[in-house]
Amino acid sequence: MNCPRCAGQLQTRLIGTVEVDECQGCKGMWFDTDELRKAKDEVHPNLGWMDVELWKYKDRFRVVAKPLNCPVCEIPMATLEYDQTAVTIDYCPACQGIWLDGEFRNIIDALSHELDRKSASEYVRASLEEAKEILTGPEGLISEWRDFLTVIRLLEYRLFVEHASLLQTLTFIQRGIPLR
Repeated sequence: MNCPRCAGQLQTRLIGTVEVDECQGCKGMWFDTDELRKAKDEVHPNLGWMDVELWKYKDRFRVVAKPLNCPVCEIPMATLEYDQTAVTIDYCPACQGIWLDGEFRNIIDALSHELDRKSASEYVRASLEEAKEILTGPEGLISEWRDFLTVIRLLEYRLFVEHASLLQTLTFIQRGIPLR
């Protein structure tokens, strides 16, 4: 398979346990269907429950004409530029593969930033959504259960950040110290 950017030969590269194809020349990476999600989960497990939903927020990206052909299907890909991040994704509508010109780290950083900005109430909503996905989600039961536990743990952290006195109260209770 050849690089859609510079036509160099793509070589297999491991991101954790996920095999992706990387160009040795321009360092772009090709992700087959679902490999981007799996690679993201390998690099940053706390982001496992957060999906890379390319089309979810139409107001956050624009489609740009940069004719790159899919290295698998050899048809033109859609190029999506996201406004508030340094992320541009080339997406093949036929095979659903994704070409990144070095934006993998930017995607991880953008999701991490989103994770840090979530409020406790957003984590409560996310935990309810993840609980529902345990039974109906696209991933397996074990994976959805891990995602649910991650959201609950992050909710706990967020509660303690937003309500420091709650942490102090729980610590006193745990140690058997009378509350004042």
